[in-house]
Amino acid sequence: MITIKNLLNKIKWSEEEEPADYSIGYWDNADNRIIFIHFNEIKSIEGNFLLLDREEETYIPMHRIRVVRKKDKAVWKR
Repeated sequence: MITIKNLLNKIKWSEEEEPADYSIGYWDNADNRIIFIHFNEIKSIEGNFLLLDREEETYIPMHRIRVVRKKDKAVWKR
């Protein structure tokens, strides 16, 4: 299975992929649930974190990512 970091980089850099088709579900400890974001909300991939494009800097650790969906179909799960 492809690692989450390799998959995210493939989505971001591959000319064959359309990042707008993807959403990422990560576990939020404060809400005790999976929260989904659109791939286009990712400002950058830094080490083992996603930096989201929001007013406040928001970092999501990659180990919290539970699922990646392409047009509502899971393409990667933990």
